[in-house]
Amino acid sequence: MYRAKITAAAYHVPDRVVTNHDLAKVLDTSDEWIRTRTGIRERHFAARGESTSDLAAAAVKKLLKQRGIDAKEIDCIIVATVTPDMFFPSTACVLQEKIGASNAWGFDLSGACSGFLYALATGSQFVHSGAYGKVLVVGADLMTSILDPRDRNTYILFGDGAGVVLLEPTRPGERGIIDFLLRCDGSGGKYLRMPGGGSLHPASPDTIRRNMHVVHQDGRAVFKFAVQGMSDVSESILRRNHLCSSDVDLFVPHQANIRIIDASTEKLGLEQSKVVRNIDRFANTTAATIPIGLGESYEDRRLKKGDLVLLATFGAGFTSGSLLLRWTL
Repeated sequence: MYRAKITAAAYHVPDRVVTNHDLAKVLDTSDEWIRTRTGIRERHFAARGESTSDLAAAAVKKLLKQRGIDAKEIDCIIVATVTPDMFFPSTACVLQEKIGASNAWGFDLSGACSGFLYALATGSQFVHSGAYGKVLVVGADLMTSILDPRDRNTYILFGDGAGVVLLEPTRPGERGIIDFLLRCDGSGGKYLRMPGGGSLHPASPDTIRRNMHVVHQDGRAVFKFAVQGMSDVSESILRRNHLCSSDVDLFVPHQANIRIIDASTEKLGLEQSKVVRNIDRFANTTAATIPIGLGESYEDRRLKKGDLVLLATFGAGFTSGSLLLRWTL
């Protein structure tokens, strides 16, 4: 019986850095207001003409170099995103061509901020079954493409970026991905959504006039769900694996708001030193937050072989999830 393990992790963010002071020049806001309410100091914005697949391709190329393999060795590509280059073909197909992974097939997965964790669980099953030996799992979003730059309640929260991991089979004695727990509650869909552009409200002069092609959010409702949802699913996965918070070596939560991260950490009873926090530099990159956190932790040597890693997320849908793994690098 195979298990899946992460054998490489990398990330990429655009060059352009936008600070809170930059936003304060064009919005009714301030650095202090943003920092105290969100924990964000700056974020990265893509250049004009840059796409989600461009960010993903840059991250994947770093990963392939890190792992020392050719793109033609990749069997499958899963791209978690809510900002695909276009409705079709999938961003996975576009990415496959850009990186030269001519032997791979792939697909996109839409799980909003939970997308990467959903994709990681999915990819692990392909490896677990023995069907594939090398699966790329990408979380990439270019959120600035679906934000209203006049809305200070949403424009300050997001950034652009991409992260990727490579899944391969474990060797004898290795654990790799141990367990995952995924949930959704469709009754929360109305609180965080982009209503225009789909089959229900196709693009038209009316949908444009009504500003339906950008993110709409009820911040208070999302915050309440996020704290409860992320901590509950994390507690549940630890309990069913007969583990407690003290067993966790690194906690990588979705980076949406520092208050949500801190509240979830407190509810779980985790030591602050074990929690990844990079929202101050990247803001919320949606499906990219967790793989960026993993990639950065690996680069900084914060992850050690044998560490028990807990991933946790929440997002539009509402969606939530957690995943446990042993770091094998």
